[in-house]
Amino acid sequence: QVQLVESGGGLVQAGDSLRLSCAFSGGTFSNYAMGWFRQAPGKEREFVAVISLSSGYSYTADSVKGRFTISRDNAKTTVYLQMNSLKPEYTANYYCAARSGSRSSSAQVYDYWGQGTQVTVSS
Repeated sequence: QVQLVESGGGLVQAGDSLRLSCAFSGGTFSNYAMGWFRQAPGKEREFVAVISLSSGYSYTADSVKGRFTISRDNAKTTVYLQMNSLKPEYTANYYCAARSGSRSSSAQVYDYWGQGTQVTVSS
């Protein structure tokens, strides 16, 4: 059974940086596209970034483009989300997700989810 464990969240100030990590286990990591999503209180879960099986293709949501970068290390079976120039509106619980096959920005098609890591950005 695939398991995902996020880490790296915390309380930071606006303009700071954080790097989130998501450790993958229980399957063949290179068979999965990996995505990051976030959910703020009272809001729906929204897409943040996705990376393809071999890191050959990735993209981020327009709301974080130029600030966030997704990457993966298939040898370490870990996916990362580098977040720079953080804003208070980025405060949310951040989740990583795994999908067998091609990348997608739709949360509904992901097969496995982590428990999330909280990111709080103060102004």
